[in-house]
Amino acid sequence: MTDKAKRPETASSPAIELRGISKSFGPVQANKNISFKVARGTVHGIIGENGAGKSTLMSILYGFYKPDSGEILVNGQPLNVTDSLTAIRAGIGMVFQHFKLVQNFTVLENIILGVEDGKLLRPSLAKARGVLKQLAAEYQLNVDPDETIEELSVGHQQRVEILKALYRQADILILDEPTGVLTPAEADHLFRILEGLKAEGKTIILITHKLREIMEITDNVSVMRRGEMVASVKTSETSPEQLAELMVGRKVLLNVKKSPAKPAQPVLEVRDLQLADDEGVQRLRNVSFDIHAGEIFGIAGVSGNGQTQLLELLGGYPEKGSTITGSIRMNGQELDLTGTRSDAATRRARGIGHIPEDRQSEGLIMDFAAWENSAFGYHHAAQYNSGLFMNNNAIQQDAQEKMERFDIRPRDPHLAARNFSGGNQQKIVVAREIERNPDLLLVGQPTRGVDIGAIEFIHKRIIELRDAGKAILLVSVELDEILALSDRIAVMFDGRIMGERLPSETTTGELGLLMAGVTDTERHDASEGIPPEAKHVQELPDEQAGGAG
Repeated sequence: MTDKAKRPETASSPAIELRGISKSFGPVQANKNISFKVARGTVHGIIGENGAGKSTLMSILYGFYKPDSGEILVNGQPLNVTDSLTAIRAGIGMVFQHFKLVQNFTVLENIILGVEDGKLLRPSLAKARGVLKQLAAEYQLNVDPDETIEELSVGHQQRVEILKALYRQADILILDEPTGVLTPAEADHLFRILEGLKAEGKTIILITHKLREIMEITDNVSVMRRGEMVASVKTSETSPEQLAELMVGRKVLLNVKKSPAKPAQPVLEVRDLQLADDEGVQRLRNVSFDIHAGEIFGIAGVSGNGQTQLLELLGGYPEKGSTITGSIRMNGQELDLTGTRSDAATRRARGIGHIPEDRQSEGLIMDFAAWENSAFGYHHAAQYNSGLFMNNNAIQQDAQEKMERFDIRPRDPHLAARNFSGGNQQKIVVAREIERNPDLLLVGQPTRGVDIGAIEFIHKRIIELRDAGKAILLVSVELDEILALSDRIAVMFDGRIMGERLPSETTTGELGLLMAGVTDTERHDASEGIPPEAKHVQELPDEQAGGAG
């Protein structure tokens, strides 16, 4: 751990001050002459569209990038941040959107990684265990120090990242899109943690695109647009509408506008679908539903309750070794679930498009160019081929046109996918799938980690597809998104469909109960005073009831 007493502080000085920071990557100007201050002991939000330069600016502060020009002051003192170790010694910690954890190491091993006390690990681990216990109790960051990272939920992995920074005695904590991979409940818990950190005098810099979070948790907010800082205001003196307009440079519709659905014939019919993974764990349990042409069928639920397995199975790439039963009909024709014609290519040929939940691992090949990614899965299409060979010029021209239509920035189809911001990566995937005009579009977490301008754009495109008579299956952990877009809503818990609702006839509270596994019957029984143990006996599945005899 670093020696906190060595850090010079001036009581009246801001925790962070940036003066005239600029940074370019080749022809792309990521930051342009940025100056702003962050008051000590506050939560300071930084918002802007994807590609606005937020993460670049914070990466400069954390020592990942060196600015082309400008000055950084920490606690009133100039600091030449040459690398992240310099930032850490100055009391700056950063939790990245994509965590920097070793998956097969334990929590404790990840905490001390890079700050070991000498060559022997045992003293370092013993010391860290004591400090970790104290930090976990003080900041509600409870996590098992002996659990491996790969066994933890995403929310608990994020706690480990925060504990890493606190273990290094960070006074200034930068969080980059911290709720992008969290459930609503996990996000609420994170906010309580941040309030506790603030109460202890820590300074929090929160990079996010979610205006609700900005209004709820921050004291001050700075707005970036196209690499420049366009405003810094007190949160109490602004509004979501004003912030949205500052971010995008125009008025933005914060509420989704759509006409009533006009559902037609069934496109997808799912009956009694069951899936057990290669270890025999049941991931889908008797799932049945229909989706009609011209409607959006939303599935809500906390991550990890079968939605991912459902999307993967429908998309044609269930986990290897899975056991699948039940039936799926697409446009009246049975889909093969386990044979050689159950792959993703066959699904696409049957008119199924898929925007996967994880754009980086499932939707894109990050080291390949945008133009190559824009055709993946459809590269055998006639428009992309000339005789025996692919027509790369045709693919590149098509990618350029997609970039224009979907406002993908920067508009360089030769740029590798990893060099685009998260929101623009998502637009590459959305453009590829929507432009194929599928009969059924599977959409997983369409706006995860996406800024408000891109959210508005993606929502409009999904609604346009619905209005063109297509069927949409929407999976999202964002209840606001599910309620805004869906024409019908189902809730999944533990691999089951717990209930189905019309958006106009339900509330977030009712959906939240279903997400927690509380059924209509259980709510009714509670109101009638039926003891829980009696109710559970009544609801035993047939095989358990029979076995009891």
